[in-house]
Parts: sequence; C-alpha cells; structure tokens
Amino acid sequence: MILDDTIELAIAGEEGERAVAYGTPTCDVLPREVGGLPVLAVLANNDVMPLDTPAIVDARLKPLTLADDEGWQVYRRTLCFLLAKVLHEDFPETRCRVRQSFGHNALFWSWEVPAGERDAKVAALRARLAALIARDVPISHRAVGYAQILDYFRANGQEDKANLLRHRNPPYLGLAVCEGFRDLPQGVLATRSGAIGLFDIVPLRDGFVLEFPGTKTPTELDPMPPYDFLFDVYAEHLRWGEIIGIRDAGELNAAIADGSVADVINTVEALHEKRLATFADRIAARVPRPHVVLVAGPSSAGKTTFAMRLCTHLRVLGLRPTLLSTDNYFVGDARNPRDAQGNLDYECLQAVDCPRLNEDLLKLLRGETIPLRKFDFRRHEGFDAEETIALDPALGVLVIEGIHALNPDLTPQIPREEKFLIYVNILTQVAIDSHNRVSTIDNRLLRRMVRDGQFRGRSPLETLRLWPGVRAGEEKWIFPFQHCADAVFNTALDYEIPVLKTLASPLLNQIKPYHPEFVVARRLSCFLQNFASMPMADVPTNSILREYLGASRLRYR
Repeated sequence: MILDDTIELAIAGEEGERAVAYGTPTCDVLPREVGGLPVLAVLANNDVMPLDTPAIVDARLKPLTLADDEGWQVYRRTLCFLLAKVLHEDFPETRCRVRQSFGHNALFWSWEVPAGERDAKVAALRARLAALIARDVPISHRAVGYAQILDYFRANGQEDKANLLRHRNPPYLGLAVCEGFRDLPQGVLATRSGAIGLFDIVPLRDGFVLEFPGTKTPTELDPMPPYDFLFDVYAEHLRWGEIIGIRDAGELNAAIADGSVADVINTVEALHEKRLATFADRIAARVPRPHVVLVAGPSSAGKTTFAMRLCTHLRVLGLRPTLLSTDNYFVGDARNPRDAQGNLDYECLQAVDCPRLNEDLLKLLRGETIPLRKFDFRRHEGFDAEETIALDPALGVLVIEGIHALNPDLTPQIPREEKFLIYVNILTQVAIDSHNRVSTIDNRLLRRMVRDGQFRGRSPLETLRLWPGVRAGEEKWIFPFQHCADAVFNTALDYEIPVLKTLASPLLNQIKPYHPEFVVARRLSCFLQNFASMPMADVPTNSILREYLGASRLRYR
C-alpha cells in the first residue's frame, strides 16, 4: 500500500515489512550475499528484476543467487553476454555462434578460426573474459529508441540483432550496456561483471565449451558429460540448417514473412522421414534381428509419434510391428510410490508395473496371444482391454515407447541382443541470435503446455507446477541412460516455435503475477516475442508436432 512517497517491501528471510522511499534501488535493501553466494538479481512479485531496479510499488522481494533456478539463468545469461562483448571487441574478424548444451551447465560454441590457432585463441579468449570479470565493471539496463538501436546494430556488424527487430515495432527497447557494448538481452543480467565468478572455456572440435556452475554445485564445475553420441546427431542437424538456410529467429521470421517457410517445413519434415527410414533399415539389417525396439526420451520429446512413424517404415520393409506404451503399465495411484514431499511420483520406475510388462513381453516373444493392457488416465487405473495382440513369429517386432525404455531394469528378462535402443530428444539448431540459444527444455515445456491444454484437460498453471517434478525425474531416470542407445533421433523441427507460439501465448497469459509460476511464464512469454506467429494449419498431419497440436492423421491410443 502506497502512503505518500513510501513503498513497503517484504524481504525473504526478514520478519515484517520495510518502508522505503519511492524509487529506492532494491540493491540498497538486499544483502550482497546469501549463503555465501553473491546476489545476482531480485525476484520482485514473482518477476526477475535487475538489482538496480527502483522500488515503485509495494513488493515481495527475494534475493536470487546461483542456488536458485532463476538466479542460475541470470548467471548463465550474464556470462554469455560478457563473452559476446569480448568476442565482438577483441576478435571481430572471427565468427562465433552458440550451438548446443553439454549437460545442464555447459554450452558448445562453434568458432571459425584456423585449426592450428584454436588452442591459442581459446586461451586468449579465456584470459580476456577473466580480465573483464576481474575489472568488475557495471552492466546497466536502459531503454533506447527503436531507430537508434537498429542503426547501432547495423553499424557495428551485429546483423543477427538487427534481424530480430525487422518484424517487431516497439517504440523503444530494453538494452544491456557494458563499457559501450550494447546487446538485446534475453532476460535480466547481473549489474556488474564481477558477479560472475567461476567459469572455464575448453577447446573442443571446431569451437569450445563454455562451462559454468549449477544450482546444486554453485562453487564448482561439473565434469564434462559423455558427448560424442549427441554431438554427432547435433552436427547432422546443423547440416540440415545449412540446407534450409535458417539459423536464427530473424531468418525464420523473414521466411514466414515472404512465404518461403513452406519450403522450410517441407524440407525438415522430409529430413525426418529420411532419418526414420534409416533407423528402420538398421533394425531390419541387424543380425540377429532384434524383436524388441525400445524408444525413450524426456517429456514432450515426441516419443509416441516417432514410434508410430517408425512402425510405418518397418512395415515398408516387410516387418510386422506392434506398438506398446509403458504408460499403459502404470501401477495406478493406489500402488504408486510417493516422493519426499508425499506427492505421487509418476516419474519413477516403480510407477510402472515392470513384472507384468516383462511377463507380457515374454509371452508375446513365445508366440502367445495376450490382452492389450491399457490405462484409464481419468480414474488412474490399469485394465485389460477386450482387444488382444500377438506377435508374428517370423516378422514380428515389438516397438515400446516410454520414459524408462532405455533403463535395463525396465525389461531385465529380455536379453540385450533382442533389443534395439533408441533415444529421442529435441536438439534444435535454430538460435535466437549468435549467442542466445533456444533452450531445449523450454521448447519441450511449450510442447507439453499446448498438449496438456488440448488433450489432457490440464491448465497451464497445473503444467508449470508439475514441471519441476518432471524435470527432476528426467535427471534421475532418463538422462543417465541416454548414452546406452544404439541410435539417437532428433525430433526438433526448425519451424515449430512460431507454431507453438500461436497456441502457447494465450495459455501463458493465464498465469498471473500472484502465482509463483509467473516467473517461468514471464520468461517464456518474453522468449516467444522473438518469433513471428504461424498457423497450425501449415503443419503436415503426420508431423511429430501434431502430437501436441492435434488433428494428426495418426491414431493415438
């Protein structure tokens, strides 16, 4: 409540409220450290704000550090901003682009420098970034007129930034400024370069990996995860990007505006089809031929549609596939384990009736007929349907999809030589600009939010509330087994964000500032502003994207 020029602030960790003068910078009332970690930004009424934001309304404030998810976002974003400044000012003759994540706390960047100079260049880049951080120079957020900032980006060779503005018309833009370097930030940054402490830059292939701490280990860098199997898949997708000529949001928006996006859609869908055919060929050609194909991946990666389309390609080769989903083997709420907070844990392996699944699989492999297992998601109970299934003894293949499919404990009674393991995930090569990537996690969350609203009667608020538990389950039950796969399929569609935006933006608007989930909804809404919208009618009816949009010609059980 505002009385005269007084603002009331409720600060996390303090009792009662503190009255301050209108316009007081929030950094004046917050601690510099929490738990030994520097405060990077502030959560004000569930919105992330820079530390120098003036207090102009009554607010609940929470200091954000690396131990907080949104504080981690600020840290990573600021580090990338500072890296972009060093690259722009000290290495202007080179081209560098952010590419893919390595685990959760590292990013791969391609860098066009002579191979023989790469190690020395990376060492110089690391040293200059460290020096910038050590100088502890200010980073400010300021509003600049549209025409002024457009002229600046063009004059300074930042065409990827200028392209982002071609299909937007705000009268002014919020910019990040550090020692004369200007950038369009994709969210809040720290207010000083010295807020960034730990990082490393390691040469790798035709670029380098930028490493930074995580929320669980804010004072150390994680060991580099196994990467070769995903790197090769991503490299292939980069080649696809070169084929279609779309590398970032600006180029995609231009294709939408001039109508050439139809060619983009046809090309990326054809590339998916070609890759699916390759997978079917590998399964059919392996000796001995596997009778069980297991398809796993995180939430909203496209497992179900991938598995259905794979079955089609197996039929083309003369095989007779039968599709099963591990979701139909859920034990139901009465038997489902609970997590540490007492909530039903649908992500754990014990949520699946593994004994019954293995019993059914063995029967099918012996040539027996079994009732089709199904699960009622409204009553949360499993049941045997009247429909029965059997496996052709000579040409039959079981295709099983589910989040635990790569976990050997899901099918311990099935010999490894009988299995072909496929990992499915989104690894998009389309970035926002040269040093701001599209998060695969956010991409999947948008898919899931649209699907939940379309088919599962779940509000966007419910989806966001469930998402942290889903992510925790993926970290524990899916990602540790991804390297076991015989093959990896990338379900990214370079045109999908503009389509998802059309349906997701109204859903995100339902999340209000008084909801704790507003902080994520706000971040996603700001992210979507970089993309033009596309109608879902342009999406082919057999596309993986139709699993979330609806109107698919595939029949989902």
